[in-house]
Amino acid sequence: MSKNQHLPLAGSNKKTDARVRRTRDALGDALVALMQEKPFETITIQEVLDRAHVSRSTFYTHYSDKDDLLMSDSEEFFEAISMALSEHGDISDRVFPVKEFFTHLADVQPFFKALVKSGKFQENMELARGHFARGIERRLSELPRGKSIAANERSAIAFTQAGALLSLLTWWLDRGMREPPEQMDEIFHRMVWNGAAGASHPS
Repeated sequence: MSKNQHLPLAGSNKKTDARVRRTRDALGDALVALMQEKPFETITIQEVLDRAHVSRSTFYTHYSDKDDLLMSDSEEFFEAISMALSEHGDISDRVFPVKEFFTHLADVQPFFKALVKSGKFQENMELARGHFARGIERRLSELPRGKSIAANERSAIAFTQAGALLSLLTWWLDRGMREPPEQMDEIFHRMVWNGAAGASHPS
């Protein structure tokens, strides 16, 4: 996924980390821009370097190739958005920022279409599911409604709901993003808590 407008990662305010972050962001943004201009397979490392104003040696300090750059970029985005509610101290009973995530996808449609054309979409979704499940499980362990669920069931519920979220996303995309992100957020969380209602509870 695009790192444009991504949520900040913990620890990125350190000076040394900030320099690395600027470099990685520049490379990621360059690749995102190029993917919207030409097929992924035709993009060269040199084109990414020229667009990002980064040296070849610096690139290879961080990544092995453009596929590694794309997937690393996606992983950082998925980690950030999956943990965003917990990291930002959100006081709602949401377990995932569906509204914000879907809004982001609507805002970056050209890149999203390029990602699908690149053949990397499914790989991204598999990566996303693991991050989404971990983020949902963390929220379930933090929220009063989630804490009432037996601890040994939270992981299973989180993994199941992460899959449900990706299915909901696919449905929404196939329909042309017609429904407002706020509505999709409400639908998802009704599914989460209706499903959680049937879970066992600590005695």
